Amino acid sequence: MAKKTEITVEEKLRALFDLQLIDSRIDKIRDVRGELPLEVQDLEDELAGMNTRLEKLNEDIEIVETSISNKKIEIEESKELIKKYTKQQDNVRNNREYDSLSKEIEFQELEIELNEKHIKEFKAQIEQKKEILQETQDRLVQRQEHLAHKQGELNEILAETEKEEQALIKKSEDFEKKIEERLIKAYKRIRGNVKNGLAVVAIDRGASGGSFFTIPPQVQMEIAGRKKIITDEHSGRILVDLDLAKEEQEKMEKLFNKL
Repeated sequence: MAKKTEITVEEKLRALFDLQLIDSRIDKIRDVRGELPLEVQDLEDELAGMNTRLEKLNEDIEIVETSISNKKIEIEESKELIKKYTKQQDNVRNNREYDSLSKEIEFQELEIELNEKHIKEFKAQIEQKKEILQETQDRLVQRQEHLAHKQGELNEILAETEKEEQALIKKSEDFEKKIEERLIKAYKRIRGNVKNGLAVVAIDRGASGGSFFTIPPQVQMEIAGRKKIITDEHSGRILVDLDLAKEEQEKMEKLFNKL
């Protein structure tokens, strides 16, 4: 059985830098989208909340309208009782019965007055809720228009970039398979810790790309020798020489142009 060929440090560095170029291009595509996906999601959540509020307002109005109908029924019942008691007063046998019926009539008149007061209050509540309902509906229309605009922007960007992004993600996964797991974990950890996502950078004019701290000449020679993986003591980034970086950038640009 043939022994698996061990890749050289230089090949590992080239593979890591290629992976960085791919991932940086994915980052750039996602930067173009920016906060749009989150904005669209927030708007959708806001609209869902507003629709729930509209449903609740309509339910509240229906409840109050039912209360008004019930109060009107009670008023009619009181009026019928007043008629009944008034008629009964014509047939009373003594003052005590007459006074008792008079009190019943007075009570029903007070009930009518109280119910009319409640109806007036309920109608004021309905007017208030209808004003809020109209304001909410107006705002809903505005936010729907805003969502449509943002969704259109997002769809346009996705149409332009989604195919390339998916192809790049596939390439990133393919390149990860070429690199030993230990290095991939280190690469991802560094990417997560640095602001611009650059885990592998070239030395340019004697300084580390991304942190701009000067690299000692002896270390620069070791990096150019490509015999071991060296990291920047200030940022933790993996360092490669400028010639290697230029060669890989040129190679990867041809790959990107094909996507």
